[in-house]
Amino acid sequence: MEDITRIAPYTDEEAVAALQKVARHPALPVISKYLFPELPSATLKDMLSRIHTVEDFQHSIVAQAVQVIIDRSSSGFTFDGIENLKGEGKFLAISNHRDIVMDPALTQLMLAKNDIPMTEICVGSNLLSSGIVEALLRSNRMITVIRGIGAREMYLSSQILSSFVRGEITSGKSSVWIAQREGRTKNGLDITEQGLLKMFDMSGEKDFASNFKELNIVPMSISYEYEPCDARKAREIYLKDTVGTYTKRKNEDMHSILTGIRQWKGGIHLSVGKPLTDKEIEHASWYEKNDRYQAIRRILDKRIINGYKLWKTNYMGYDLMNGSDRFADKYTPEDLEAFKAYTEHKLNKLESRFDRGALRNIFWHIYGNPVVAVNG
Repeated sequence: MEDITRIAPYTDEEAVAALQKVARHPALPVISKYLFPELPSATLKDMLSRIHTVEDFQHSIVAQAVQVIIDRSSSGFTFDGIENLKGEGKFLAISNHRDIVMDPALTQLMLAKNDIPMTEICVGSNLLSSGIVEALLRSNRMITVIRGIGAREMYLSSQILSSFVRGEITSGKSSVWIAQREGRTKNGLDITEQGLLKMFDMSGEKDFASNFKELNIVPMSISYEYEPCDARKAREIYLKDTVGTYTKRKNEDMHSILTGIRQWKGGIHLSVGKPLTDKEIEHASWYEKNDRYQAIRRILDKRIINGYKLWKTNYMGYDLMNGSDRFADKYTPEDLEAFKAYTEHKLNKLESRFDRGALRNIFWHIYGNPVVAVNG
């Protein structure tokens, strides 16, 4: 029970107590002014003081805050496939992962707009860098995924996480959102980690097929016209390619969160794929050992890739990285010049000692690789 309490979202009572502390945080007036610039700086504090349940917090504050972010940092948010969530049962949403906060936040907003209960959200413990962040996330139904521990501890932690998630879904208590891999996709190629699927199978008490059927897995795909933290991702790939390793800087996760929230995203689209069918899962179960998980992974990856909305930035990235004009009908010459200028503007923020040609190629691959994935 102690381990479950450690990873479980806050109860209503815990959330109310935590949010009362947040209401007294000295940074709150600044946050309030960002979200509600036309209102007094005490607006958010007053809103938090009236929260009595997690649902109150999600619908009256979180959903409103996410909409403000969309209005300020994008040209619009669209979604499709909502009919795939109209069943009565709970589900496990497995999504590609491009931004730390915005991916799950946009999913919750989509659900709220369609009167579908919001999910619990699996988030790495490395993001709980401060008390206010932990209070806000766990009050927003965050399931903590423990990071930075040894192999044995990780195995035991995975068992607990697997059992908890399965219990939330099969009991009908809550649906759950989780990214298809640990950490964001950096290079534009979204691939489900086999370890994630093995983790979910750990808590199953039946055969392979039954264990996966009862999770009701729903693939989701999020696509941004302008990739969140694109320059930061290019920098990380560059250092891994040239140095061989990459070490996060102090507070890097928090900087990435803030950049992802504030950066201009252009259009944003979220596609809800069709749930994995019993027939597909049964077919996967015919394989042996790890091949079974790979079969599930291939189905998920195909659904996620098919759910992409490709933007003109993706087509331009593809043509630039290949020195081609294959998709020139998807954009104008003026669009291309503007995207080249955007590339240089973003890369000029990185260290001058880095090879600009190599960085440029990485940057264009981040945008062009989704086109590669869709076109096989």
